[in-house]
Amino acid sequence: MPEKKIYIFDTTLRDGEQVPGCKLNTKEKLELALQLEELGVDIIEAGFPVSSPGDFKSVEEISKVIKNATVCGLSRAVQKDIEVAGEALKYAKRPRIHTGIGTSDLHIKAKFNSTREEILQRAIQCVKWASIYTDDIEFYAEDAGRTENSYLARVIEAVIKAGATVVNIPDTTGYCLPHQYGEKIAYLVNNVPNIDKAIISCHCHNDLGLATANSIAGVIAGARQVECTINGLGERAGNTSLEEVVMIIKQHSYLGFHTPIKTQGLNPISRLVSDTMRMPVQPNKAIVGSNAFSHSSGIHQDGFLKDSLTYEIIKPEEVGADSSKIVLTARSGRSALAFRFQKLGFQFDRNDVDSLYSEFVKVADSKKEVNDDDLALIARQYQSKVAFA
Repeated sequence: MPEKKIYIFDTTLRDGEQVPGCKLNTKEKLELALQLEELGVDIIEAGFPVSSPGDFKSVEEISKVIKNATVCGLSRAVQKDIEVAGEALKYAKRPRIHTGIGTSDLHIKAKFNSTREEILQRAIQCVKWASIYTDDIEFYAEDAGRTENSYLARVIEAVIKAGATVVNIPDTTGYCLPHQYGEKIAYLVNNVPNIDKAIISCHCHNDLGLATANSIAGVIAGARQVECTINGLGERAGNTSLEEVVMIIKQHSYLGFHTPIKTQGLNPISRLVSDTMRMPVQPNKAIVGSNAFSHSSGIHQDGFLKDSLTYEIIKPEEVGADSSKIVLTARSGRSALAFRFQKLGFQFDRNDVDSLYSEFVKVADSKKEVNDDDLALIARQYQSKVAFA
C-alpha cells in the first residue's frame, strides 16, 4: 500500500509571530521563509496582510522569492481583508488565501452577535471572494473544536461547494481530547458528501498540552494537512510543534504516512527561529531541546552505552542535533564515569574506576554537573596518590 503524504503547513511567520515579543521584520521573515522552504515545508503562511503595512510587505516580498512552496496569506471573512491578501500574493507562484469565520455557538453569539444561518452565508461568501484571486482557497472554521458536529459538517459541505480546496478544522482553544478531535475529523469524512474534493487540515493549540496528540489523531482519522510551527510557537501556550509531528510520523511509519521534511534540518532551524524570534527553547522540549539527547541517570547511561536504542528512539544526527551527551551528576554510575575518563584520554581499569567513583560522588554531591575540568583534577589527584603509594 503506497504511503499517504501529509502536507506540512507552517504558520511560524503568522501564528508563531503572535507570541508577545516575537514580532519579525520583513528581512527576518524572508530569511526564515527561505529556510522553511529548504526544510521542505509545503505551505508557508507568511502573514496577515491587512493587519499592517509591514505585514503586507512581508507577504509580498516572500511571494517574490519562494519558488516551490505555496505562499499563504490569512484573512477574516471580510471583503477588504481578502482583497488585500490577494494583492499581497500577486507575485506568488503558488498563492493561497486562508479565510474563514468562527462556527461555534459561543463565537456566533458572543463574538458576532449572529445566527448559524448568517454565519453559513458569510462562510460561503468569503470563499467566493477569495476565488477571484486564486483557485487555492483554505477555509477555517474557527473554534471548530467546540462546534457542534452536524452544523460544522453543513458549513464544510457549503464552502467546498463554493470553491474551498482545503478545510481547516481548528481546535482554537486547545479544548479537545485526542479521541474527541479524531472523532470530529472522522465525522466530517463520513458525513460531508463532497469531502473528497478538499483536503482536511488540523490546526491545534496547546492550551492543555495536547496540540500534537490531537493533530496526530486527526491525521489517523483522515486529515491530510497539519498546521504547525517551529518549536511549537503560537498564541497563548502555542501551536502544534512541527518537529514533533514530523518525527512521530517518521517513527511510526507503519501508519502509512510520510512528510516531505528534511529532518536533518530540524535542530538548525529550531535554533534559527529561537534566535531570530528571541524565544528560548525549553531544555526538555521534544526533538530540539538541549536535553533531548542527554543522559544523566546511571541506569540510563549504562543501557545507552551498551546499546543507544535502549534509551534513544531517534538518532541525534537524524534531526541535525549534536551527538548524545553523557551528563555526570550524583545520579550517574561507574559506566558513565569510565566512559568520560576514556574520552578525556585517561586509561583506568575497573578497580581504578571503583576507587575514583567515591571521589567523583563527593564532587557530584556539591554541584549540579561534574565537568571535564573536575574529572581531570580527580584523575590527576588519583594518579599522584597511586604513584606515591
